Amino acid sequence: MIDKSDLNGKILFDDGEHKFIWLGADTDSRRGVVQTMQYLIIDKGRGWLLDPGGTHLFSRVVACTSRYISLDRIEGIFFSHQDPDVSSGIALWLGITPAKIWISDLWLRFLPHFGLVDTSRVTGIESSGKGITLGSGARFSFVPTHFMHSPGAFSLYDERSRILFSGDVGAAVFPEGQDQLFNDDFAQVLPYAEGFHKRYIASNAVARRWCEIVGRIDPSMIAPQHGAIYRGPAVKGFLAWLSGLRCGLDLIDELYK
Repeated sequence: MIDKSDLNGKILFDDGEHKFIWLGADTDSRRGVVQTMQYLIIDKGRGWLLDPGGTHLFSRVVACTSRYISLDRIEGIFFSHQDPDVSSGIALWLGITPAKIWISDLWLRFLPHFGLVDTSRVTGIESSGKGITLGSGARFSFVPTHFMHSPGAFSLYDERSRILFSGDVGAAVFPEGQDQLFNDDFAQVLPYAEGFHKRYIASNAVARRWCEIVGRIDPSMIAPQHGAIYRGPAVKGFLAWLSGLRCGLDLIDELYK
């Protein structure tokens, strides 16, 4: 279980100038609400939020973020894809921060449905990904994660901390009361991750391609939006499993039985 002392956040990396922070747990126990995880990167006093979440989480994420940085120092917000649990709070965040938004250019025309009127602070990420270099010299790489599950999705690799924020990839749904923050042995998480990946990822071809890219990056941690943060042996364990997984279209005949 997640320790109560960590409910308000935990620093995953800190070298004095650069921090990667998990922004705590949602204690809302309402049935049917998917548990989500939000992250904050602080680089030389400037902040980036990663998938800050939907409207019902807004006040909690604001409170947690404010413990680490002033909201007027948030310069960027990254959305891995368009799902409402990821991005439905976008208009609220633009209202209280000076941040610029980064999201797949495939989803720019959908953002007004979340109440976004002014798109002048929104940048579309082209399909090939690339990345961005901050004023300090730190670099984020946008890793194409298309069809896993969204046709326009990205992971974000923070090169300084060597942590990969993977969005929905790596997601696990734990039984009530059994949430965990870290996982060092992927076999323990497999029963809670397998169903999601088999149904939501389009095919083994796209999963294998993503694993090849991430394997070359060699992150120290993989931090998904749901479930547990993979570290140590769990990183390679997860990638080895996912690269060989039959999923999506590979199982289409079974779905129509």
